[in-house]
Amino acid sequence: MNFNFLTPVSDAVLAHNELIAQQALGKKIKVHSLQNGIPDLDDVRIAIIGVKENRNDVNYIGEELSFDTIRKTLYTLFPGNWNTLIADLGDINSGETVEDSYFAVRTAISVLVEKQIIPIILGGSQDITYSNYRAYDNLLPMVNMVSVDTNFDLGDANLPMKNNSYVGKVIVEEPYNLFNYTTIGYQTYFNSQEEIDLIDKLYFEAYRLGAISEQINMVEPLMRDAHIVSIDLKSIRASEVSDNQKYSPNGFSGKEICAICRYAGISNKVSSFGIYEYHNSKNDSATSMLIAQMLWYFIEGINCRVNDDDFTNENLYQKYNVLVDDNELVFYKSLRTGRWWIEIPFLPDVNNKLKKHTLLPCMHSDYLLASQGEIPERWYKAYRKNSF
Repeated sequence: MNFNFLTPVSDAVLAHNELIAQQALGKKIKVHSLQNGIPDLDDVRIAIIGVKENRNDVNYIGEELSFDTIRKTLYTLFPGNWNTLIADLGDINSGETVEDSYFAVRTAISVLVEKQIIPIILGGSQDITYSNYRAYDNLLPMVNMVSVDTNFDLGDANLPMKNNSYVGKVIVEEPYNLFNYTTIGYQTYFNSQEEIDLIDKLYFEAYRLGAISEQINMVEPLMRDAHIVSIDLKSIRASEVSDNQKYSPNGFSGKEICAICRYAGISNKVSSFGIYEYHNSKNDSATSMLIAQMLWYFIEGINCRVNDDDFTNENLYQKYNVLVDDNELVFYKSLRTGRWWIEIPFLPDVNNKLKKHTLLPCMHSDYLLASQGEIPERWYKAYRKNSF
């Protein structure tokens, strides 16, 4: 595979790797080194790539990125009872132009996803998510994206792209492949009312920080339908990270963000995962350890994946029909995992890309809500979006 734009993992990381315990993760990862080149990707399930591109950060002041401390910390952790082979493919350096970097990211992700290898992107600025999204142009007709963020990052799509406006570009630029966009953990005071209204008008989903913190398992069905997951480190509260990473006193705790990463890993559909807005710091141990643990939990989730959405075999699920007003809601419950889905009916007169009954992941509480005569909001938004 010709990934000539990837630079090897640094000698400092490799030297550090020689000193760690034999059972540690670093001893089990296939690493892109200067001496041995890019490793053979046969049987590899997960590939880590650093992207040293941050020039479209609105606060960019010329700082260069290094992911060495994250790698050193990740390599020292001990793997769980895992059966997935991991490769660290090194870094994509910032190209001559930002567009060059975007092209390299898009190419790498497209090739890896096509090979059924899950790329883990360590970023740079979050606008790299746009390239991640574009990598799916020839892979899937419709894409679902989940962003864990304080902001919607819609911005003005008519202006050049920045890390606070990449979602606007995703929505308005052709080809139109985005089916659903979900923001987890937004904080109202960081978003204009116009942006909040637009998210609602487009029938996208947005969940406030407080709601998620109160009920973290809400994240599971949101991740279950996602193809792309993008995490902005600014969504983590300031007390959990190093000096250069501090953003807001309110945000997810380390425990909550790791749970969110595990839910992303468990999802059978998530095929690319990125952590963005990393800033180097001299006192970097807290941030690098937290990111390493986030990656650990994502990989742990991948190793816990269960195929439980085969609804052709009636012995594997239970079906529930609930009448709410004039709507018959159809729920499915997997007997293997206890996870729930709700059916979004196909509208034959509508020219959309789905052309079938769509099963939307949901929670048991959605079924209980419907049983009490209330239509779940996720069902309503998906139904309306399906009606376009």
